[in-house]
Amino acid sequence: MKATNKSADVEMSYFRLSLLSYLRESHPEKATDKQFIASRGDTAAEAYSSIIKSGGSHDEAEEAASQILYAGLHFSPYRTIVNILWDEFTDETDPALAEGLAIELLPRLSAVIGKYTLSDDFADSAEYRLLYTELTGAIQILLEDGVQ
Repeated sequence: MKATNKSADVEMSYFRLSLLSYLRESHPEKATDKQFIASRGDTAAEAYSSIIKSGGSHDEAEEAASQILYAGLHFSPYRTIVNILWDEFTDETDPALAEGLAIELLPRLSAVIGKYTLSDDFADSAEYRLLYTELTGAIQILLEDGVQ
C-alpha cells in the first residue's frame, strides 16, 4: 500500500515539523517547499545529535539546532503585513480575515519589500520603520482599489 501525503507528514521529524509549523505561521509562502523543510530539518537534527554525542547538554543541542532551523526566518514580511492590517486598517478590514488578506497582498507588495535587505534582526533596524510606512501606504492604495 502506498503512503499517502498525510502519513508522510506524520512521519516527519520533530525538527521538520517544528519548522513547518513556524513557516505556516510566519512564512506561509515557504510552507510548501518540502525540499527546504527537509534540508533544514535534517541539518538541525544532525547538529542536535552531534552535540549530544559529543557530551553537550540538551539545551545546548536545542539552541544549535534552532539556530540552523530558523536562520534567516526571524523577520517575516507576511507577519508585518498582518500586523499593519491589525494596527492601521481595523476600520477597513476584519481582523479575523487579516491573515488571509495578507497572503493575497504579499505578492503584490513584493516590489516594496524587495527594496530592503531583510535579515533576522531587521525589525530592530531603522529601516524597519521605513518599510512599515511604505507598506502601509501601498496597502492603503490596494484597499482603495478594491483588493479584499
